[in-house]
Amino acid sequence: MSLTAREKFIALVDNDGIVKSDIIVLLEGDGFNRYKKAADLFNNGYSDKIVFSGAITDYNYGSFPFEDILPKLLEAGVPEESIIHEKNSSNTLEQAIKVIDIAIKNKWNKIILVATHDHQYRAYLTFLKQVLERKKEILLFNSPVRNLKWFEKNVWGRRFDNIDNEFEKINTYMQKGHLASFDEAIEYHKVKEKHLM
Repeated sequence: MSLTAREKFIALVDNDGIVKSDIIVLLEGDGFNRYKKAADLFNNGYSDKIVFSGAITDYNYGSFPFEDILPKLLEAGVPEESIIHEKNSSNTLEQAIKVIDIAIKNKWNKIILVATHDHQYRAYLTFLKQVLERKKEILLFNSPVRNLKWFEKNVWGRRFDNIDNEFEKINTYMQKGHLASFDEAIEYHKVKEKHLM
């Protein structure tokens, strides 16, 4: 039995490689669980800039504001001059639009996306849609936070349950035209590999 396009897409995202890039995009959400991954990538030389994307304060949903995350990044060794706050987005689609706007303006063509594993798939497809629509040669790399507990309860839900919600949202937003399709993502990966040879 062959795997579905969705299953192949998941395998590609989960095993995406990363290269030195123009920016690391730290997506707001999941409390304090994402910043350390972005800081580790920065400290290991994958980029000299981190863009924190998001402007929501909703602790019950895991949306901790930039003002809470900034001190954590500084403590982790990221200098303040290397941190950019994209503060005009309130959802994943707006994050993708605003960040890709910034990337085009600054001629950045390699972006590492940092979310948590349950959100990474939708975030990536949302950003990819913006790249494909604008016909820009921007390479997106997935670097989700790993080693988080799937069954741990927190105020914004267990990740094991959230993954179902995320794929329901993927189906909904694909129908609205906000996300790239699984097939488009697979084709994009083929092209990306050629660029990296």
